[in-house]
Amino acid sequence: MSRGLNKVMIIGRLGRDPEMRYTPSGRPVTTFNVATTRSWNSSDGERHTETEWFNVVTWGSLAEICKQYLTKSQQVYIEGRLQTRVWEDNTGNKRTSTDIVANEMIVLEDRKDSPSSEQEPDEQIEEEFPL
Repeated sequence: MSRGLNKVMIIGRLGRDPEMRYTPSGRPVTTFNVATTRSWNSSDGERHTETEWFNVVTWGSLAEICKQYLTKSQQVYIEGRLQTRVWEDNTGNKRTSTDIVANEMIVLEDRKDSPSSEQEPDEQIEEEFPL
């Protein structure tokens, strides 16, 4: 039997603070975006940089954890799957968006304003938040 695989892993920085809301049934959902940057040198030695932005969606207890622990510009590891949404905007135009639906998040860098930020600036903190 043949199976497909839909798995995404990124490491990047949050572009904004996470936003949490609740579905009508009361299930928490948190959204935020993450920027990843890659750099390379072209054959003529010129340096290039490219930033890619990803929309991230988390559900349930992971949504609550992301809202509580993540802040803008913090570095995180996100693992999940890609999901494409299609909807119609207010003017009747068809819109699409591809999101990462995360099932795992690891904080790679502590918040600047937390009490534990008394550690050395170069020291990274890694916390894993399984579902």
